[in-house]
Amino acid sequence: MGWKQELSEAYRTPGELISQNGIELTESEELFFKKTEQNYFSFSVPRYYLSLIENRTIDPVRRQCIPSVEEFSVKPWELDDPLGEEKYKVSDRLIHRYRDRVLFLVTDTCAMYCRHCFRRNFAGGKRDVVTAQELKTAAEYISEHREVVEVILSGGDPLTLETAVLDRILSALKKAREDIVIRVGTRIPVVLPSRIDAALTDTLKRYSPLFVMTQFNHKNEITGRSSTACSMLIDAGIPVLNQAVLLKGVNDTTEDLENLFHALIRLRIKPYYLFQGDLAAGTSHFRVSLQKGLALMRELRERLSGLSLPVYAVDLPGGGGKIPLNGDYIGSLTDKGWELKNAEGKIFYYPEE
Repeated sequence: MGWKQELSEAYRTPGELISQNGIELTESEELFFKKTEQNYFSFSVPRYYLSLIENRTIDPVRRQCIPSVEEFSVKPWELDDPLGEEKYKVSDRLIHRYRDRVLFLVTDTCAMYCRHCFRRNFAGGKRDVVTAQELKTAAEYISEHREVVEVILSGGDPLTLETAVLDRILSALKKAREDIVIRVGTRIPVVLPSRIDAALTDTLKRYSPLFVMTQFNHKNEITGRSSTACSMLIDAGIPVLNQAVLLKGVNDTTEDLENLFHALIRLRIKPYYLFQGDLAAGTSHFRVSLQKGLALMRELRERLSGLSLPVYAVDLPGGGGKIPLNGDYIGSLTDKGWELKNAEGKIFYYPEE
């Protein structure tokens, strides 16, 4: 089965989950789907990824792909734009938050809509693929702003685009700036590994330096198929780095994280970041307390080499930017939450939930 057919046959309704897969929904999952009169984040999960669920109600794979009614619980400190990106928009799809890099949202489509997604205000929003004019605007901006060294393709998932479309985007960016470094943010190797084929890898390697930033969150996501997909990229000279998210009920133990990071290194994938959960609306049931996250990292530093250990980081709410959660960046726990300082010395607060 080709990747396009596999994507078209992804489960998108509770009826398909039950009738075609025989999965039994929990009460919380059923309640989510009953709230159809409300707006909610899109649901889609490829059959391959769903097959990784073990016969347990509490499962790290299941928790990431099947929604629960907890998504309708929005805390006062949660935001539709948790990273404060709106004020850094050059256009609807181009964001220039950091001096040396820009974020380019090339599609709103994902193969799977992860239930912990922080960009749920864009992904699955019926905005479709970047237009020719939007691509031209982005290319011109990159050409004119020489301080920009990297462009990060995101969305949505760029690798849901057909290879010819992706080739057109990459070509336009490279024509604008031959020296530009490209990052592709994707969960495709994890959730739809069949998408990584010879045509795609041949296309991507033509635009070196190009890096694939993926997101394995649990060792159960590392299978023969996902390993093969990553090996195809790496063997083609395309570096693959992992940006995991610390998630309650998924990977919030020392053992889970140690097993994940060791498995990634064996695949030649560098554990790059471990992100503290962003304050996206409806995701509080996934967030691990910052206090626990810091304790986990202390334990991991005693167990892992520098090669296996990622940087524990957070995107500060309100547009403060990304900071490592160590040293002078972390202040004390106050009534407002954790006092965190960004690179410019400004103070932000992150709740201790």
